Amino acid sequence: MSDSQLLRGTMILSAGIFITKMLGLIYIFPFTAIVGHEGLALYQYGYTPYTVLLSLATLGVPLAVSKFVSKYNALGDYRTGQRLLRSGLIIMSVTGVIAFFILFSAAEMIANRVLDPDSLNGNTVEDAVFTIRMVSVALLIVPVMAVIRGFFQGHQSMGPTAVSQVIEQIIRIAFILIVTYWIMNMTTGNLGTAVGFATFGAFAGAVGGLAVLLVYWKRRAPGLKQQVRDSTVDHQIPLTSMYKELFRYAVPLSFVGLAIPMYQSIDLWTFNPAMQAAGFSLEQAETYFASFGQSSHKLILIPVSIATAMSMTILPTVTSAYTNQEHDRLQRTITQTYQIILFLTIPAAGGLAVVAQPMYGTLFGLEEVAAGSDILRVYAPTAVLFAVFAVTASLLQGINKQKYAVLALIAGVAFKLASNSLFILWFGPEGGVFATMGGYILSVSINVWAVGRFAQFDYHVIRRRLLQITAFTAVMLLITGYLAWALMQIFPMDSRTNAAIVLSLSVAAGILIYGVLTIKTGIAGKVLGHRFSILK
Repeated sequence: MSDSQLLRGTMILSAGIFITKMLGLIYIFPFTAIVGHEGLALYQYGYTPYTVLLSLATLGVPLAVSKFVSKYNALGDYRTGQRLLRSGLIIMSVTGVIAFFILFSAAEMIANRVLDPDSLNGNTVEDAVFTIRMVSVALLIVPVMAVIRGFFQGHQSMGPTAVSQVIEQIIRIAFILIVTYWIMNMTTGNLGTAVGFATFGAFAGAVGGLAVLLVYWKRRAPGLKQQVRDSTVDHQIPLTSMYKELFRYAVPLSFVGLAIPMYQSIDLWTFNPAMQAAGFSLEQAETYFASFGQSSHKLILIPVSIATAMSMTILPTVTSAYTNQEHDRLQRTITQTYQIILFLTIPAAGGLAVVAQPMYGTLFGLEEVAAGSDILRVYAPTAVLFAVFAVTASLLQGINKQKYAVLALIAGVAFKLASNSLFILWFGPEGGVFATMGGYILSVSINVWAVGRFAQFDYHVIRRRLLQITAFTAVMLLITGYLAWALMQIFPMDSRTNAAIVLSLSVAAGILIYGVLTIKTGIAGKVLGHRFSILK
């Protein structure tokens, strides 16, 4: 495969992932306007266990299948990849059915754990059961898509994955918004029915994504059959050996990918009971849970998504540099990756904290702006930890030390599990944020140490750059924070229009200040100059 083809494939897949993530962030604003924070909490009750079971059912299959197929295609053995696809479709169908039955059967148990059956306010157990069971149906299809996507990627064809992901997301979001609006405004349906059908959007989207993949398959079937006929060798690997190799690739990848769903699962099980033990009503607990698990969480993923997308083209080179023992190239790649992540996420996270009130009021309305902005203000710095954990985990995978990323995740999740309820009792709803932050600090510390130890990476440049970025961010936040406060005296937070004015002017000022500081001092050019020559 030529460098230009590789770059094109990387760009296509990166664009598809970025578009999918951004759509997943944006739709939550109109959805919240339709169902409110109570409906948002109910949606989270269904989606969190679904995400965990989906990750367990697919086990990092797309990337693992991609590696496996690519390896044997390079050896001239196209038949082995086809065998893996056929058997993989069967196995993923079975795991999907098993995951569906587990989630469908456990719906009542989960609902009774997260909600008080005797409570007279908030969501009901029956609504939560309906929501969980509606989303569970998607597990019948999504694992099958994972195998097909991995097979295409193994043939260095990224288009099917990218296009199917975007179409899946568009159909899912359109289904969610249209159905919930229709039920809440055009019929006599209640909130539980609306949110339950909203989670069924995962199935509708999956059907659309699978249809796209099948169209690609039909078009390319003659060429794929010809490849099998032209195979120069057939390794005739037993299925047991084949899957042993496949799962050696997949398990570490899937475990690290479970990071955020595992943290959210702990909150699902412990947040509401701990809040009620701390003296909050179920209705208050659900409002804070919706802000923590959905609305604020979606907002802090914006800088994480941007930073991760920017660095995606760098990370694949780590594997080849490490394998070929190109030490200098490896150091340059890791340095650039760290710099990009820190350069983008630190000011973005700080900015989210400073403009939390107008941000939340503009995007989610003023009804719960006090609770939501309090959570967002405390939660925003965690965006830096999310981004650094994802990147360092990828770096460790690139140098074949992924077991340390797994150990780091286990340590962080253990901290979250041990401290979550206690912190909520001590600090109120922000305690859940502190537990997440503490767990990620522990995980990131282990990953950063492991990268330095096994990649022989010198953090001298990164420490200096971190101090510079932090200093410039602090200046930007002081000015932006004062400006936002002054604007709120002129435009009080009593309407979304006023909130939008304060937000837009504050964000524009923050971007301008940080941009001028980093460009004039040359930091922007050093970090991004190879991409944007104007910054040099």
